[in-house]
Amino acid sequence: MPTGRSERPYAALHPVKLQTIRDAIHPERYQRSTGRAVAWYIFDGALYLAFLSGALLVQSIWLKLLFGLLAGSAIAFMFVWAHDAAHGALFQSKRVAEVMGTIFMLPSLNMYRLWAFGHNRVHHGFTSFTPVDWIWRPWTPSEYASKRWWQKLTYRLERSPYTCALHYLLRVWWPGMVMFKADAKSKDRSSFTISKLITLGFFLAFSALAFVIAGIWGVVAAVILPFIVFNYYIALFVFLHHTDPQVPFFSEKEEWSQSIGQLYCSTIVRCSKISELLIHNILIHAPHHVDPRIPFYHLKGAYEDLASQYGQYIHEVRFSFRHVRSIFKQCQLYDYEAKRWMSFRSARSWINEQAMALSAASSSPMGLKEAAK
Repeated sequence: MPTGRSERPYAALHPVKLQTIRDAIHPERYQRSTGRAVAWYIFDGALYLAFLSGALLVQSIWLKLLFGLLAGSAIAFMFVWAHDAAHGALFQSKRVAEVMGTIFMLPSLNMYRLWAFGHNRVHHGFTSFTPVDWIWRPWTPSEYASKRWWQKLTYRLERSPYTCALHYLLRVWWPGMVMFKADAKSKDRSSFTISKLITLGFFLAFSALAFVIAGIWGVVAAVILPFIVFNYYIALFVFLHHTDPQVPFFSEKEEWSQSIGQLYCSTIVRCSKISELLIHNILIHAPHHVDPRIPFYHLKGAYEDLASQYGQYIHEVRFSFRHVRSIFKQCQLYDYEAKRWMSFRSARSWINEQAMALSAASSSPMGLKEAAK
């Protein structure tokens, strides 16, 4: 039987204003440090350039590819920094944030203005409310069953811990940036076009330079492979941010609220200290969603503040590949009414049970009476 809202653990958050939750965060968590932001910018940039140099200059193809993998990791670190800049968490000046953020998003071939438009307004505005926020939106068993074979295959590949990069490529990067067209009356239309042209120009110039320096393998190792690696990182991160057997998704507005979406539907995934430093605490995600103005270097403190008052609503796990595989295995299809995750296998049984129940209801005297109407 579907669980009523009053029986669900997040129900008490529904009437709570998001600002009330934000009040639990100490004021010092919002303090920006230009020095820290710039220091990490230099570190991330230097790391990327070092790996990029290896991808272009070493002779061994295998070493080129290894440096390409590492460059893709560095691009992910740079992207997280640019992500914070786009939220206004690092600098008071929007111009400084945009210039530096645009530079750091170029190696990932993401377009700063377009990315910020979709991410800040859609994802942060309506987290886990699937009619608006399409990021990692799960299909229902019935929806999955109605799709064509190639759509099912694509969805399965997206929901695999090994090929999840497809989700970001197919659901975010391509439709949300490359092919996105703003309304003709939008004041952002020209800036979006400029953002696209800057990224296209970078891609063409960078690819040409890589080819001149190291031939086709230079393009593969310095441009294509890092791009693929970055997409894997970002897809996996965002999946872990909002997907867990205990985390719901919503299709009805009256069930959802900002407080539920930002606090209860955002997770905490703890890693080693060095990993958290390199990825700029992006997996300590609940405080970021409660208030994206918090700089990445204050997220741990903000998490402690939230946990002291709202700890029962926060999902915390320890990162391990075993745990990641477990989430991908359990969280494949979703029953929005019962707020229940299903695997592809269990969903087949669920569909059969639903069909049998419907058949039994229609063959009963009451069912026949209703059918006659």
